[in-house]
Order: sequence, then structure tokens, then C-alpha cells
Amino acid sequence: MQHRSPTTRRTFLKGLGVAGAAAAAAPHVVPARVLGADAPSNKLNIALLGAGGRGQGILPWSENVIAAADANAGQLARLKNSKRPGAEKVKLYEDYRKLLDQEKSLEGVVVAAGQRWHVYMSKAAMLAGKHVFCEKPLCHSAAEAREIRELAKKCKVATQIGSQGGSSGSFRRSMEVIQAGVLGPVREVHCWITRSFPKSAAIDTNEDPIPEGLNWDCWCGPSKVLPFKKYYLGGCLAWGRWLEYGDGHLADMGAHGLNLPWRALKLGTVLKASVEIPEPLKDSYPSATKFRWDFAARGNMPEAALYWHDGPKAGPPEELGKELLSTYKKVPNDGVLFAGEKGILFSNAWGVGGVVRLKGDEKCRGVLDHEACKPVPATLPKGTDHMGEWLRAAKAGEKTFQGFETAADIAEIAMVGIITLRLGKPIEWDSEALKVKGMPEADPLVQREPRKKWL
Repeated sequence: MQHRSPTTRRTFLKGLGVAGAAAAAAPHVVPARVLGADAPSNKLNIALLGAGGRGQGILPWSENVIAAADANAGQLARLKNSKRPGAEKVKLYEDYRKLLDQEKSLEGVVVAAGQRWHVYMSKAAMLAGKHVFCEKPLCHSAAEAREIRELAKKCKVATQIGSQGGSSGSFRRSMEVIQAGVLGPVREVHCWITRSFPKSAAIDTNEDPIPEGLNWDCWCGPSKVLPFKKYYLGGCLAWGRWLEYGDGHLADMGAHGLNLPWRALKLGTVLKASVEIPEPLKDSYPSATKFRWDFAARGNMPEAALYWHDGPKAGPPEELGKELLSTYKKVPNDGVLFAGEKGILFSNAWGVGGVVRLKGDEKCRGVLDHEACKPVPATLPKGTDHMGEWLRAAKAGEKTFQGFETAADIAEIAMVGIITLRLGKPIEWDSEALKVKGMPEADPLVQREPRKKWL
């Protein structure tokens, strides 16, 4: 939801008839399910909720894009004028609720508004019987993660989270290799990225002029309406820094980085969490973090510690980092590193490009061609294009590999991390009760109270 257009709200809405009403009459489109799975014209009727750069970038124009909603008229103007085939016929709304209510032929939505919106927009669409693709991060609290997971179990719609690395062949092969025991028991995993924010800061109460075309109250949605600052509109690395609207690098990149460890090691639920930061926490995510989560033994897998590092010096412990030097010359700027008794497995922060180095190996070799990996049976669906997997699942009435049921459990890890960050102390997590043990002061962090005006 970024504002980069000089289009005024009054001019744009007058010209296109938005603000809750369709811009122009579009021809009736027969729902894809009526045509049959093999029909050449089998396309889903899709809407975009959150029409910023990311939303427009991932929107599957191969389908029938029939509507879009955004609190920023400038975003909608750019979509309308994008030169995409059919863009001129897309109906435009300010309020996503009116879109869901009025677009009777709608079958699926792509949710790409800010993190604060993801669960609420996804939930509304799912309850309306629509398939949902949601960009990461999935949620903004542990309670939201639990709510969307349970809803996904009940709703007969296809869901998919925007953790694109999980659709790669190397991601899924890494899962198979780790679960087959090629690394031996794994007790430690490190995830990192060298992205950094400025030091944690207080909210600036000196309000900037609100641009014409932006409904700031609607943009804030379920979150508090803070004094408007133009830097909030700079995308996920702008609003995502401020804890009222997002949860920093942990939620953003952690949705990628924590994905492979949780799935490959079948980690389950967090027992304990802690974090180290270099400055006092105020209202924004700190300049660097080192999170740790502890997990119980699972089946034949031992207790495990999972780490997340961000900031300019982020990386694994020095001794583990040395395992990568013969291959990469230096520790890469992002990654996921599994430390097993027999060796290591390393991928980038998206879980892609996995390589293995077993004891005795001079260098790392790919999970697809290392001789120790070749005998491991292929048991998972082959890697595919991420958005296409969701579209095919929606049309066929199937589940995706990265639906909300698994994505919510991974998101819960990050949200438990944010609780320990906000409290400034280590915590013990009771996942079943959805509580921090012995700390009732954590309850408002576990379940954030939303503003209900736009829900």
C-alpha cells in the first residue's frame, strides 16, 4: 500500500466510481468450477486485496482478475493503468468487505496488504468460501496464528502462504535428506540475514500531511491509528519496522528462514524462547537480534535449538561458519544451516539451493547430487511454481504443500519470539493453552485487541 501517484482521491474516485462501488460494469464471467477441470477456458475469478507493488507483482493475470481493493486510491490507479490484459475492466473498491459482498462470481483472493491485515482479510475470504493466497507474514500475533490454522482445517478452500522457497525442488529434497538421517541427529539450526534497521526508536507523534487518495484510518485497519508519517508507506521494510504494524525481519524473512527447519525436523511447538538485542527496545524492531527457541525430542529426533539472527553481523557461530568457507570463501549474507552429528546442510534463507558437507568432505555438494543423498527415496511432491500450485489446488479441490495449517504453526514460532522481545525476558510457552507460563502480563501480546471498525 505505497503512495507514489499524484492522483487525487477526489479525481480518481469520481472518474472510476470506487469507494465501495464497482468502477465499471464488467462482463459476467462464468465461475471456473462450472466449466470443468479440463476446459480450455478454466480460469478462476480472482481479486486482489492490497494493490501495492508486491500485490501487483504476484497477481496471477493468467486468471480472470475481476476486482481489487485498497485504502490508497493511487495504488488502484496504477493497477488500472498497468497495461495488463484486462486491467481496464477490473472493478475497484476501497473497502475489501464490500468487494467480498458484491462480487458474486469471485472464487479466490490474493491478500497482499500489510501484515496487520493478513489474518482478517484471509478469514473474511475463507468464511465467504473463497480460496486464499496470502503473502507472508501470515499473522501479527500467536492467537491469530492459532485462529487461522483452525479455520483452515474446517474450510474447504485451498490456501497458500507466500513462502516461495518451499515450492523449489531443492527445498523438498533437503527435507527428505534430513528426515532420512543423512546428517545424523540434528540438535541445532541457525537462520540468518544481514538486513538491518536503525536502532529501536519511539513513535514520532509529529504528523505529516496525509496524501490525497489515502484513507489512513482504513490503511491502519485493525491496528491503532498512529500519527501519519510518510515513511509508513514505503513497503514491508518501512511499516514492518514499527511493531504496531509489523514484526520486523523475524516475521518478514523468518517466514522463509524458519520454514525449512520446522518442516524438515518436524519441530512441533516451542517450549522456550529468548532473545538478545544490542539496545533498549522502544516502538520499533531493533537494529540486530539473536532469537533462540527450544523444542522437545520428537520420535527418533533429539531435542533441538533453533536460532534466528539478523543485523549487519548476523551469521552462525564461528565454528559452524568455517564449514562453509571452502565452498563460499566467506559466510553468505543469508542462510539456514543444520548442524548434524555427521555433517551440515546449508541453504539460502528461502530454503533454496541446499548443499551438504559430511565429515571428510572437502566442500559442500548439492542435495540433488551428493552421493550420500542419492539413495534417499523421493517421497514429497515435486517442486513447482508457487502461485501455480495454489491455482491448481483451487481448481482441483486439493490441498497445497504450504497451506495455512502448516504456515500458521511456523508463524507461531515467530510470534512467540516477538512476545519474548516485547517482554524483554526469556519465556516458557504453553502452546496448548496459548499462554506464557507464569506471566499474565504477556496476555495482551499473545492476543492483540484489534480495532473492529474495518473488520
